[in-house]
Amino acid sequence: MKNTEAILVTPGKMEIQDCPVPEPKDNEVLVKVEYVGICGSDVHGFQFGPFIPPKDPNQKIGLGHEVAGEVVKIGAAVTKFKPGDKVLLEPGVPDGKSEYCLSGHYNICPSVDFLATQPNYRGALTNYMVHPENWTYNLPENMTSMEGALVEPAAVGMHAAILGGARLGKKIVILGSGCIGLMTLQGCRSLGASEIVVVDMLDKRLGMAKQLGAKYVINGGKENTVEKVRELWPLGPDIVFETAGAKPTAMQAVEMVARGGKIMMVGTQSGPVPIDFLKINREVTIQTSFRYCNNYPMTIEAISSGVFDVKSMVTNVYDYQDVQRAFEESVNDKANIIKGVIKVSD
Repeated sequence: MKNTEAILVTPGKMEIQDCPVPEPKDNEVLVKVEYVGICGSDVHGFQFGPFIPPKDPNQKIGLGHEVAGEVVKIGAAVTKFKPGDKVLLEPGVPDGKSEYCLSGHYNICPSVDFLATQPNYRGALTNYMVHPENWTYNLPENMTSMEGALVEPAAVGMHAAILGGARLGKKIVILGSGCIGLMTLQGCRSLGASEIVVVDMLDKRLGMAKQLGAKYVINGGKENTVEKVRELWPLGPDIVFETAGAKPTAMQAVEMVARGGKIMMVGTQSGPVPIDFLKINREVTIQTSFRYCNNYPMTIEAISSGVFDVKSMVTNVYDYQDVQRAFEESVNDKANIIKGVIKVSD
């Protein structure tokens, strides 16, 4: 077996380099990577480098954490998998010892080793990779490896929807209809919510939101979002999900949320956001959502059963050898790309 990995040599420049095939430890599986999704954080890393730069300037920087493939070798202590099994990986491995892990909130473990981030910056854009058995899941027979790779962003949406309290009867606004906004939409739908408004500035994304179950869509570049929402619901929405990671949408959430409502900050804000607390001092809750926690099994079931449609969101599929073009187009063609994936192998 020959192995390579796609490395970010400088911001804006990916290079496929030879590397050893890793040997699985006792509790690890060796996976032949088949599909890797392109996440917004990967695109940011490609443009500007990692959110948290490595201390060692010679540290290799890999990208990609949405991954599925096939087990080709198992460690001596592995019992759940065998060579030939199709699997998907949960990319964050916590230490299992922190108070957060022990209290059931492993996603906020300060020592989590998450693919393509500190401390190891080990990306999934490679032919072969090892991963702990406990954070590896069987791919249902009726799911493709491409769908398996998209369990990760789907779990982000599912986790946000659950934390936000989405359910039947709730009036919901989702600000942003990129991948995570659309996954959050589907998470809310899977919990029974139907009164959902999705806001974006790109008509293609809004069309996908309608296809995936949004009752109303608003083009924020052409209409006053807050006014349009208030026309629908004079008292405001019960839950506002900010998924765009943009300062203007965060401020709009404050303007529109109902008294006693909830603002869920799902997108990553890259800088400070001013909040006029006088406008929300009627028992409004502001909560952040970080990745997911114990959501993979339910998300796999949601996709397998047809409740979640991740396949329709894929607009661009790239070959592994075209990784540079994949990231360049992800940066420069955001109006047309809803979700890009990289096919590493069959």
